[in-house]
Amino acid sequence: MKIAPMSVSVVAGAMLSTLSMSASAEMLWSSFSLTYLNGSDYEVGDPDRQVVTVEHASGHSWGDNFFFLDRLESDNGNSENYMELSPRLSLSSLTGNDLSFGPVKDVLLAGTWESGEGFDNFLAGVGVSLDVPGFQYFNANLYRANNDKSSNDTQLTLTWGLPFSLSDAEFLYDGFIDWTTSESDKASEMNFTSQLKWNAGKLIGTKAPVYVGVEYAYWNNKFGIDGVDERNPALLLKWHF
Repeated sequence: MKIAPMSVSVVAGAMLSTLSMSASAEMLWSSFSLTYLNGSDYEVGDPDRQVVTVEHASGHSWGDNFFFLDRLESDNGNSENYMELSPRLSLSSLTGNDLSFGPVKDVLLAGTWESGEGFDNFLAGVGVSLDVPGFQYFNANLYRANNDKSSNDTQLTLTWGLPFSLSDAEFLYDGFIDWTTSESDKASEMNFTSQLKWNAGKLIGTKAPVYVGVEYAYWNNKFGIDGVDERNPALLLKWHF
């Protein structure tokens, strides 16, 4: 399936603008981490897999950016890579006007490039950063997706991070929800994946968190395949640098 040139240009333009502005704009924060997952209830392919994830997130005066790369190793010997690059450009920064209102801290142009084994999907849309009490961050993006191997669809993505403490123990509950529309060749998907993590770094004296916990994937109609529902808990170890 051919990808619509206009949508590709929107996403490509956002990514190029992000790269060019990052050279001169102020970085407000950044995070780099490595994650190891081990689960036994994956759907579509071998149910037993190990996943190593490289992840980087950063906030800038022009907006924010998120990148991750998964290396999946199955017990049957199969392996694959999957990555996403998701820059967002602040309309407040671009226009010079404060666009915050109510719980909305900013309105942003949002883009994502998804790339896996033999496919590339490009998503373009709009997002908001929300001020939700107690949450470190809470974001919502609405995309129109140009998919390489299936019909184009509309996607809503929510992401959040909720830190909390129990006595002296520090925890983080974070994750995402992806919901997509149904199309002629696929069912509507709902992927609710979250992680509950305890910061064990305090015990070994590291400044950056070292998390131990569990990830749980609740994914209906995985990859748009009607009736393929994944319920997968996975042990998690995550190092921040």
